[in-house]
Amino acid sequence: MMFGYSDEWWALLFVPVVLWVPFGPFVMAGTGVWCARRPGWWPRLWSVLLPLVPVAVSATAVILPTDTWDEPTHGEDVLGYVLVYVLGITVLPWVLGYGITRLLRWAGARRERGRELELEPKSELESMPTRAQDRAQAQTQGEDLGLGPDEGRAES
Repeated sequence: MMFGYSDEWWALLFVPVVLWVPFGPFVMAGTGVWCARRPGWWPRLWSVLLPLVPVAVSATAVILPTDTWDEPTHGEDVLGYVLVYVLGITVLPWVLGYGITRLLRWAGARRERGRELELEPKSELESMPTRAQDRAQAQTQGEDLGLGPDEGRAES
């Protein structure tokens, strides 16, 4: 029984809606980071389940008063709700958390790969001359012998 009335229990459903405005973006950014770091369906399932109650309850509050549908501003109100509450507070932080984490992991892997290539000793294959160097060397050897450029090359 709230405020002396027994039929206002539904007001408890708006507690997650009110708490979602300040804390929802941080929760969604965290789930985006979690999804970027761990493969599988478990993090993605929680990315959908966590915002389900606050978004569904607030969407019901925006859509259900059917007597306001005839008002000319009702469409703008629904569009504003979708843009701010659903996309701005819920989807955008998840996308930013996911995208930034993937970008940082890609850059770190690229930097690590470059560092490994610098530190790695040269193998025997890298120290061997390439085909172009072999051809240039054969041409110079053929010219040193007094042969023409075509006669000094080996047939391949």
